[in-house]
Amino acid sequence: MATSVLTGGETESRVRGPHLDASLHPAGRWIFAALVIGGLAYAGISIVDDTAMVGERLAMGALLFLGLALVIALGFEFVNGFHDTANAVATVIYTHAMPAPLAVVWSGVFNFLGVLVSSGAVAYSIITLLPVDLVLHVGSAGGYAMIFALLLAAVGWNLATWAVGLPNSSSHALIGSILGVGVANQMLAGGSGTAGLDWEQVRKVMSALLVSPLIGFVAAFMLLLVMKRLAPDPTLYAEPQGDRPPPRGIRALLIFTCTAVSFAHGNNDGQKGMGLIMLILIGCAPTAYALNRTLPAQETPAFLRAADAAELAFRRQAQGLSPDPAAARIALTDALRLRHVEGARTFAALAALSDDVSQRIAAFGSLGQVPAAETPNLRNDMYLVLDASALAKQAPRTRAVMTAAELDAVDAYGKKLQDGTRYIPGWVKVSVALALGLGTMVGWRRIVVTVGERIGKTHLTYGMGAAAELVAASTILLAVRFGMPVSTTHILSSGVAGASVANGAGLQARTVRNMVLAWVLTLPAAMLLSGTLYCALLSLAHAFGL
Repeated sequence: MATSVLTGGETESRVRGPHLDASLHPAGRWIFAALVIGGLAYAGISIVDDTAMVGERLAMGALLFLGLALVIALGFEFVNGFHDTANAVATVIYTHAMPAPLAVVWSGVFNFLGVLVSSGAVAYSIITLLPVDLVLHVGSAGGYAMIFALLLAAVGWNLATWAVGLPNSSSHALIGSILGVGVANQMLAGGSGTAGLDWEQVRKVMSALLVSPLIGFVAAFMLLLVMKRLAPDPTLYAEPQGDRPPPRGIRALLIFTCTAVSFAHGNNDGQKGMGLIMLILIGCAPTAYALNRTLPAQETPAFLRAADAAELAFRRQAQGLSPDPAAARIALTDALRLRHVEGARTFAALAALSDDVSQRIAAFGSLGQVPAAETPNLRNDMYLVLDASALAKQAPRTRAVMTAAELDAVDAYGKKLQDGTRYIPGWVKVSVALALGLGTMVGWRRIVVTVGERIGKTHLTYGMGAAAELVAASTILLAVRFGMPVSTTHILSSGVAGASVANGAGLQARTVRNMVLAWVLTLPAAMLLSGTLYCALLSLAHAFGL
């Protein structure tokens, strides 16, 4: 039996190994190219239509700038597709449940569907990591420098780790890039480098990223042991024989788990690109995208009632203070920047700005009727009230002094504000879905080989693949439920490792060490890269007088 020596000194069977060198049919290349061109054209036409509908005409320079930013953002999702989703197809390819070309197309389709049905909660949990001043002024030179710096840093790190075949996390790369921009922005502003970041949100996101791989390892380990007890068929836990596909029932199980991971990956990771694209659109075309103009006018009375109820709850804690809207904006911006609720000052500001927002929306009749000149300011005020009220509601003192009915009123108002400011247009979902789905079909081989051959010391078995993917899909979908970004790469790789140990296969020390090293280095490397890029791009913008 022919063998070849792997990097770690182990051997693999060329007879049992899958065929990874099958080239794409020429017709497939034409279809792929048509989908890329069609997707970009669809995005461009949608932007022109949306801006024309609200009377906002983009200058050619702004349109080209917007196009470049969107191409890079979609490029991030494309790279994410072949970098992360290769993990989903590794199990079906290495167990011969599906041939490689069919597996990547199948996975791409379910990535596409996962993106289309996503809610957007993960998208905006990513955005809330950004400094308040950059989000409020995303159309400024600093906002554009932020967008390009974090996109280029995340894509660059993903490509670098892909080139050496490491299953690095796109989520880690993007979040590290966001944190790097936040720290650099605060340092340039003369701050400590931390005040501009929402450390509570950072803690939540980092906790999800840290705990989920541990869940993947432990849960896959335990699931395989349970499977061995409940389904002791030795075929499940033995290496595949030659190129023969698994028995029909096992094959169906493996295809189902691959489908579930692909769908879950699209549902979670696709939202990260959506959030970035919405930032770009709000900065370049605020009239069309800063507010959800698709909300019907019939929703306005319900919004005003929710605002009145929340305003009464805020005023009860304001101790008679009544600032004007300008002072209220300063107070709420300070509260968000410092992540500190200043008692009566913050509540008085919330009441004053809520009242001002309500009066303006009532005068216009609906969000769809807000004039172009008023759109950015109204969106920023709604953003301030939304995030500041959420911050105030989390404070222990607030929960102690507000009644349950008042807390419910603040919650209801927050949902109405979210409906008006945090939305994803349909064409953005389709564009991201295409980028992620098509990315799945390109460049997947390097990561597939690592997952399939270089984690465990023996060939991936049917049971190991099924256990790892069931755990990965369940963990990712649970994270989506709570609006938390997680890493498909780390959860599934950890699941494969846990299943390998449970199956007595052991782990290849060198690969595990390299994966842990990539996990540890990604955040600081992405932070350093994005922070440096942000400073350089901001200096360049200032040099040109932007």
